[in-house]
Amino acid sequence: MAELHDLTALEQARKIRSGELSPVELTEHYLARIERLDDTLGAFLTRTPDIARKQAADAESEAAAARREGRELPPLHGVPVPVKDLNQVAGVRCTMGSRALAEHVPTVDDHVVGKLRAGGTILLGKTNTPEFGLPCYTENGLAPPARTPWDLARSAGGSSGGSAAAVAGGLAPVAHASDGGGSVRIPASVCGLFGIKPSRGRISGGPLLHDVSGLATSGPLARTVADAATLLDVLAGAMPGDPFAAPSLPPGETFADHALRDPGRLRIACLTEAPVPGIEVHPDCRTATTETAALLTGLGHEVEELTLPADESVLLAFTRVWSVLAASRPVPPGREELLMPLTRYLRDRGAEVSGTDFTRSLYAFRMLAQSLADGLMPPGGYDVILSPTLAAPPAEVGALRNDADPQAEFDALGAFTPFTALYNATGQPAVNVPLQWNAEGLPIGVMLAGRYGDEATLIALSAQLEQARPWAGRTPPVW
Repeated sequence: MAELHDLTALEQARKIRSGELSPVELTEHYLARIERLDDTLGAFLTRTPDIARKQAADAESEAAAARREGRELPPLHGVPVPVKDLNQVAGVRCTMGSRALAEHVPTVDDHVVGKLRAGGTILLGKTNTPEFGLPCYTENGLAPPARTPWDLARSAGGSSGGSAAAVAGGLAPVAHASDGGGSVRIPASVCGLFGIKPSRGRISGGPLLHDVSGLATSGPLARTVADAATLLDVLAGAMPGDPFAAPSLPPGETFADHALRDPGRLRIACLTEAPVPGIEVHPDCRTATTETAALLTGLGHEVEELTLPADESVLLAFTRVWSVLAASRPVPPGREELLMPLTRYLRDRGAEVSGTDFTRSLYAFRMLAQSLADGLMPPGGYDVILSPTLAAPPAEVGALRNDADPQAEFDALGAFTPFTALYNATGQPAVNVPLQWNAEGLPIGVMLAGRYGDEATLIALSAQLEQARPWAGRTPPVW
């Protein structure tokens, strides 16, 4: 017999609206699974059962009132959605994965949290993240490492590894995540999930920790395309004070609508070589990409091989900006010694970047985005770029970390993720699609990137792939 966590988020929401399922019952189901499995998966840094139960009771009352009055409810009303611990929830500890902030309790919500509250979702807790979200694994000094449920010896990726472990392990139906260099798509790839990095400005980063570089954005992690698109609808929308704003959908349309639409015949570029010099792509990742290209061709799309020139200047610009962002994170006086070696290394490096070099790096991002918009993806050019999400299969816990040599660690992180940061630099939307598993039973994601502001095409195309080769029914042993 199917259990509640076998249902998609949208199936849960429909049953809540009809009265077949109680938000209280659903919340208790997930709280019990968290209690049983979280120490193994490392999904949460802070659990919030009291808040979850109060919100679930309120959601149940509101659902009953809506049925009596014939009112519509938000699409994920009563559905649990944990929040990554880089974002602030008023009255709940927010550590940002750092021992230096282990006791930090904010007094205001981030805008994404306000949108989740308004959407009637349930907060199960704050999900695990590496310190300040800097590396692409999820290990810190506060909690067990986040592990992919497909192989508990391997990392869930990062920096949204806790969110991915929660969804892939059946501890939450969907989860809030964020992505500054691949941090939605990386854990989606290694945990077998669908994840969306939206266009720059699609989701507000305010009100307190705006990323003025434009690299980072919140985004959804889910088991299905429709669930992720619906969570994107809940999170999306610019707020006063935002430095960027993505183009809105036409009035009356939602991203969830596009999960039900035919994408039409698309022109797709297939990229298998890393756009960073000296990076070797693992055969499993190449195979996943070429098999996806064949599937797309079979679905009627025009797929062409593409090679982007390897360019160290973009890598240098990203490293400078990433280091400045690390240095900009607020650390209480006297607590710098509690930081991880990689964080201290990046903060020291960021402090040495001049204002002029920082500006030049941001300008390099804008020129890269312009060159792709003008030369590669103009009207009449490619609609989508297909590539591996990562250059290698899921890494073992601890394999990417090197406390003794942070520079070597940073280089290793870049070699593992040479494809993802490109679209943080340009601001384009990109998704991880969990179509492939290797001979060891490990998920190997592929990435689709689209024109700026055009998440809709990526969602429609991903849904077409999902229909052709469904993946949500494939679950890990802990399920």
